[in-house]
Amino acid sequence: MSTLTLHLDQFEGPLDLLLFLVGKAKIDIKDIFISDITEQYIAAINAQNAWDMDDASDFIRMASTLLQIKSRALLPRQEPLPENDPEMILIRQLEEYAALKEVAQEMKGFETAAAKIHEKLPEEYPLPPLTFELTGLSLEGLTEAFANVLARLAERNAFDALPTTRRIVREEFTVPQLMGRIMKELRHHSVSFVSLLSEEMATREEVVTLFLAVLELLRTGKILCKQNKTYDDIIIRKTT
Repeated sequence: MSTLTLHLDQFEGPLDLLLFLVGKAKIDIKDIFISDITEQYIAAINAQNAWDMDDASDFIRMASTLLQIKSRALLPRQEPLPENDPEMILIRQLEEYAALKEVAQEMKGFETAAAKIHEKLPEEYPLPPLTFELTGLSLEGLTEAFANVLARLAERNAFDALPTTRRIVREEFTVPQLMGRIMKELRHHSVSFVSLLSEEMATREEVVTLFLAVLELLRTGKILCKQNKTYDDIIIRKTT
């Protein structure tokens, strides 16, 4: 039998040393007591020059257990060993330790792989500036012009004062729907904001929705807005 030069501080405990010897001998854990593992374990213990008794006590206790089980293994066995037999307990402990060590090794592999992955920090992509073409008025002016339109329509009872029966049957409008209506009206000529208010568009909410549709078309560069003078209606035309 070749002599192994081992240092106990290389191992986490007696089970770790036993598992190392089993792996080196390339045998099944259950076969340790019919192999040279016990002798190799004892040799590794005896080879230690300096002992830290706190660290070495577990190794010495395991050596005693191994010698006891090894001596019994030489005797003929009549019946299967019970579950609480020291040999069965040790084999089970060693199998469980081997399984845990394998899982720990896999987890370490995952950790190593994860350490090589560098998360890309989020970048800030500045949005392009809005390029509304508002001839004769700013965006604030457009909003003010829209407010004036609302005020004038309110004075003319264009909405909010219609009969209840009219309001029950009115259609609900969305921004995409009104964007489509505006582009359809602009196919051949420019239009005013007020002219886009259909007869059934009877509430303040619906007029606001139309204004939002105008703003979205401005943002996407599909239309241009113009106001000849303050308090005039807003003129809308399609971009070329």
